[in-house]
Amino acid sequence: MRLLIPLFAALALSACTTVPEQIQGEYSSVNPSRVDPAVIGSTVRWGGVILGSRVEQGQTCFEVLSRQLDKYLRPAREDYTDGRFIACKAGFQDPLVFSQGREITATGTIRNIQVGKVEDYSYTFPVLDVDTLVLWEKRRQVTVYRGFSDPWHYGYPWGYHYRGWGYGPYFHRGPTRTYAEQRELLPDAAMIKQDSATPRASESNDN
Repeated sequence: MRLLIPLFAALALSACTTVPEQIQGEYSSVNPSRVDPAVIGSTVRWGGVILGSRVEQGQTCFEVLSRQLDKYLRPAREDYTDGRFIACKAGFQDPLVFSQGREITATGTIRNIQVGKVEDYSYTFPVLDVDTLVLWEKRRQVTVYRGFSDPWHYGYPWGYHYRGWGYGPYFHRGPTRTYAEQRELLPDAAMIKQDSATPRASESNDN
């Protein structure tokens, strides 16, 4: 989606982005590509892009392509990934809401390691029992218009200007110049789902 807005409005909207308090705190630094049996039980904060989902045994499990988190704890928009993981949240999470391509950030405990497949390739997925699940709003592109004028434009609007002793050029305020620039807004969380008994990260994680 693209919007046309002036620069000050774009800056104001981007400045409104906040970090959800439910996912703040200190967590284990282990990432999905480095999970081994020794770190099972660690409390982590991971994020990424939903690739698919399934509902089974009273929970909804998402396959997620991981992304590093930016300063707002939202998945960064980049090509690099630390691998895939499975994030399972208790209850029914509608797949039309948590749909393919949407971005999430999740906190929880590494439950186990599951062997599956990505097409014909055997793949090892760390499985995360999710305490808090943040669904981020869709990213939006805007066109920002900037304008400026040259205060000392040099020109001859009517040929040469007479200045008493001969003819010569003079300076006058120039025309306003405008150009467009593409920017991406940083929207807030669209939905936050948290278990009522979820402890604070600093209380539950010693890694």
